[in-house]
Amino acid sequence: MSEQTYRPDSARVAALRQTFSDTYGTQPTLWCSAPGRTELGGNHTDHQGGHVLAASVNMDMLACAAPNGTDTIRVLSQGHPAFSVKLGDGHREQEATSGALVQGMAELLRQKGFAVSGCDISMDSHVPAGSGLSSSAAFEVLMGQVLNCLFCHESVTAVEMAMMAQQAENQWFGKPCGLMDQAACAVGGAVAMDLGVTPPQVEKVTLDAASLGYALCIINVGADHADLTDAYAAIPAEMGAVAAYFGKTRLRDVAESDFWANLSAVRRQCGDRAAARAAHFFREDKRAHEMAQAMKQGDFDRFLSLVRESGRSSGMYLQNSYAFPQEQSVTLALAAAEQLLDGRGAVRVHGGGFAGTIQAWVPTDMVEDFRAAMEQRIGPCYVLEIRNQGVIRVAL
Repeated sequence: MSEQTYRPDSARVAALRQTFSDTYGTQPTLWCSAPGRTELGGNHTDHQGGHVLAASVNMDMLACAAPNGTDTIRVLSQGHPAFSVKLGDGHREQEATSGALVQGMAELLRQKGFAVSGCDISMDSHVPAGSGLSSSAAFEVLMGQVLNCLFCHESVTAVEMAMMAQQAENQWFGKPCGLMDQAACAVGGAVAMDLGVTPPQVEKVTLDAASLGYALCIINVGADHADLTDAYAAIPAEMGAVAAYFGKTRLRDVAESDFWANLSAVRRQCGDRAAARAAHFFREDKRAHEMAQAMKQGDFDRFLSLVRESGRSSGMYLQNSYAFPQEQSVTLALAAAEQLLDGRGAVRVHGGGFAGTIQAWVPTDMVEDFRAAMEQRIGPCYVLEIRNQGVIRVAL
């Protein structure tokens, strides 16, 4: 895990500062950064109160801001149309928009008693949209941190920020996500999380893959998540249906032995795919905890073995390698990576699945050849580092 202090590129800072000045006619008083995240273990366990393992990465979103003395938050993100959100007028922003996320974060802070008002924000993103590095969660916690610094005396903790970001995505944006993405982006570093308790337990763990001879690679498979909300929503819905069979709201509270003892009845009531996805949850929940323990013990071979198991379970039981039979970008990317690795390292579907990215742990002596081959066969291959800092105020 890298311990370096985050410092944005000077040219990037200068460009954002100029954009802010040109757009709003003043200078920013605040700078904040939020990283993207990589899921290391716990594929679709978060929304069932399970264990997850994730890490923030060195691709981030950077924002500068200043209060504007109005009741309107104005946002300009490079490469996207500007938008504004008016606070406190009862108007509800359209779901599935950036404005809905900003409104959600602002209103949730207001509900906590903070006097959130208008501000101007200019930002850019080095977290590719639809890439599986959770650009939406990074955006949510970034907007929250801007408001936290401007209006809340920085009193909102990283875990609290993550929980509000999840609520904003669920209730304002309209996507039923779990807490993993937001927590990883907000807290930073490699983090093992138990999401079955309130507040969630978040523990930083050390993962220095480079010293062990491995690099973390994320490969963009060339298909994004834009039209897959229904596919994602079906996973928590089907897992929730199995939990409901046992009178529970989440699988974390169902005994695995009861699930297997009642499998025939679960299949009849909930369907085979729901049952298979529940089977994935029970083992993946344990696996995420075991992966964190392997990291603590410095047993990277065991960690890689668990990564491979997670990938197999995600494909066979969770079934999130593709949403439509004719779209097999993730499946082909996994096959291409496994062929190149030839038994070394590990590869798995990454994040929500269906599109976006896959993850590969690649021996350092193979990295350049692996990257070149994957980019020729599939799409962009990012060699990432784990960023120790989550969402932060940036001191320039």
